[in-house]
Amino acid sequence: MALPLEGKVALVTGAARRIGRGVALRLASEGADVAITFRHSKAEADALVGEITALGRGAIALRADVTSVADIRAAVESAAAFRGRLDILVNNAGMFSGSSVATLTEEQWDTMQATNVKSQFFAAQAAALHLRTAGNGKIINFASLGGILAWPTYVHYCVSKAGVIMLTRCLARALAPEITVNAIAPGTISFPGDAPEIAEDFIRRAPLKRTGEAEDIAGAVAYLAQADFVTGQVLVVDGGRSLAS
Repeated sequence: MALPLEGKVALVTGAARRIGRGVALRLASEGADVAITFRHSKAEADALVGEITALGRGAIALRADVTSVADIRAAVESAAAFRGRLDILVNNAGMFSGSSVATLTEEQWDTMQATNVKSQFFAAQAAALHLRTAGNGKIINFASLGGILAWPTYVHYCVSKAGVIMLTRCLARALAPEITVNAIAPGTISFPGDAPEIAEDFIRRAPLKRTGEAEDIAGAVAYLAQADFVTGQVLVVDGGRSLAS
């Protein structure tokens, strides 16, 4: 029996580590060949390529600074040339940092918007032609609970992720009917070495009383990569945290 994404090619940005790594592995397990981008984590990216290859799928790692439009465009073109097509774009690359309103700098603001919003638009713009050519293209953007909830010491981050949500809705209308565009808003996803107090606060507030795992998010990406009648939506994967005050 053919795997659901067999014959498809996916590009996952920022996939050398953490959630992106889990997403790339899940798409490969569903049958896709996978191109990933990295900025500094070359060793981790190369290791991931080896893991995907061991699953019997094709993989390639591309260095790219997602704040650079030239790098984004080059990565998309390389991903599309890898197997002669591009079917799925996962805009995973992003950054998370906090600052008080009083001390937030222009550089911090601009870097956050460029990394989290600008990169997603220009990746989608570059990928759109290839996705249309392949037919039934999918774009999956990464938003966050920070785009839904107001966190006063993360203003620049919250604004960037709220921007991703509106970007997703606008692109869903602009690129329909050939391409679907959706977003995922993860809750706290735990990895070894993360600050325990963040997980503790999340667990206290979330109805399901646990943090998420990379596979929780990867499963949501796999669903949207196959969903043909869903577009312009934000899938919140947070154990119910957004229901709490």
